Amino acid sequence: MKRLFTFVLFAVCALSNAQQKITFGYDTAGNQISRVLCLSGCTAKPARDIKEIEAVVEEDLEKFFPEDVISYYPNPVREELYLQWELIDDNKVSSVMVYGLNGQVLKAFPKTESVNALNISFQEYSTGIYLVVLKYKNGDEKTIKIIKQ
Repeated sequence: MKRLFTFVLFAVCALSNAQQKITFGYDTAGNQISRVLCLSGCTAKPARDIKEIEAVVEEDLEKFFPEDVISYYPNPVREELYLQWELIDDNKVSSVMVYGLNGQVLKAFPKTESVNALNISFQEYSTGIYLVVLKYKNGDEKTIKIIKQ
């Protein structure tokens, strides 16, 4: 009986500490990027500091490809998306449209030929995925997938 009691006490102690044996790391979008097995002395890592910005700089902007002319920040977005593009060979952006995943046009910016940047408010939209479509004067289109937190 004494051995059974000792075994049960040992099992309870071991299982109560099992919750802290694996730690996970996440990026800013909430995706799991690491999983670490800790055998002794596990401590939680402090969360990374959120970068407070006063102005958008070139390093903050995300691009499709290094040679691409469309940049946007931030993704995932909480309140407002900053969108910037370069005009190459007089191929101007004629309009910018925001779509929901069901195909419904949520917002349209039809007259964008004279500008090369746009701020799009996402405050009134619920959490989810949205598509921002840039339509060019020559008929081309580029689509950006935006995640709203």
